[in-house]
Amino acid sequence: MSDLPDLHSATIDAIVDHVGRSTLPFQRAHREEQHATAFWFNELVETTAEDEVIRQYLVTAGEPARVEMAEFTLRPDLCTLTMSAENLMLIDFAQGWTHLGDLGVAVMPTTGLHAHGARKGWSWTTDEITDGLAATEEDIAGIGEHPIAAYVLGHIVEDGAREQAVVVGKVTRTSGDSIRWNGDLPLGCVGAPVFISARLSGDSFKLVCLGVTLPADGHHAIASFDRIRAALNSLPSDTPPAFDETADHPRQAEPKRRWWQRRG
Repeated sequence: MSDLPDLHSATIDAIVDHVGRSTLPFQRAHREEQHATAFWFNELVETTAEDEVIRQYLVTAGEPARVEMAEFTLRPDLCTLTMSAENLMLIDFAQGWTHLGDLGVAVMPTTGLHAHGARKGWSWTTDEITDGLAATEEDIAGIGEHPIAAYVLGHIVEDGAREQAVVVGKVTRTSGDSIRWNGDLPLGCVGAPVFISARLSGDSFKLVCLGVTLPADGHHAIASFDRIRAALNSLPSDTPPAFDETADHPRQAEPKRRWWQRRG
């Protein structure tokens, strides 16, 4: 990475260290199509003197979430103990997602995923994009017509594998006041989270999850988190869990393996 300026290298390190276990690759089951990336997001619903109320979702682009049967690739870093399989097959996949208006984004409550792991004797050890990391209106306002450095954390399709990659590129604001990724993305990165960094005082910087990459033939639009957050706030508070299952959510800290690669 000697060709990257210090801020770029530090941003990639921060992404891998803090949210490297937040992504899951998936595709249409039994077919080499609709390859995409989803990621775990913790929505902060309420803060009280005693605790925080959080709703947890998988987030991805809406279009690849419409398939009826899909499979997730289960990375060893995301689970404790031994998994019974490397893939998690989900039937009625499309029914598990809630589409957020016309944003092109879909969310799935993760309750059923925790239940699956509990039944199989293992538990998830994921990172999550937190509400504090997700972009605010103020963060979005800082993006103009001049391209700025951005980073997609997705799972590329390469030689039949779904390796995690940090894709380095740029984002810009369009004349229509939307945000887009400048250029193409590797196959498999639709639905993945996009990050930017902002310099603070001294050598410090702020890492921000800008939003979600959407499908495109050319420049990919990005659904920004200020709009995603507003859409989530409008959902009924009794939104049913995916697959109508419940389970506890045990967490155990595990060392992370740096098995990602840089692209771009």
